[in-house]
Amino acid sequence: MQSMHFDQALQNILKRDSRFSPDGYSFLKQALDYTVTEHTKHDPDMSQHVTAKELLDGFRNLALEEYGPMASTLLAEWGIHNCSHVGDMVFLLIQEGMFGKQDSDRRDDFSEAYDFNEVFVAPYLPKSLANSAPE
Repeated sequence: MQSMHFDQALQNILKRDSRFSPDGYSFLKQALDYTVTEHTKHDPDMSQHVTAKELLDGFRNLALEEYGPMASTLLAEWGIHNCSHVGDMVFLLIQEGMFGKQDSDRRDDFSEAYDFNEVFVAPYLPKSLANSAPE
């Protein structure tokens, strides 16, 4: 995927839907690349298509590896507050031809695979706060 083409796709998306920052889309692209790379390490014959769950797992893992305790802050700054937002971004990129889609892929596949607070905030809270956090 050429960067100029991706930049043009982002401009098109942002004209229609400005909920998410360009940095968020760039991170999502990195997360997709990361996920595909991780999967092909384990199975070189695997297709480059990943499921919503696989992409969300890669998104989470990359965010934690790259940003650690700052992941929550950065994702919020980029307008990404939950798994459904990741799905919204994916489908906007699909509309622009930047990501591929299989007939079985649905936006609902991204619905709340995990709670952003539990994944990106709770592990970094002091134990006294983490143990007393409301459920």
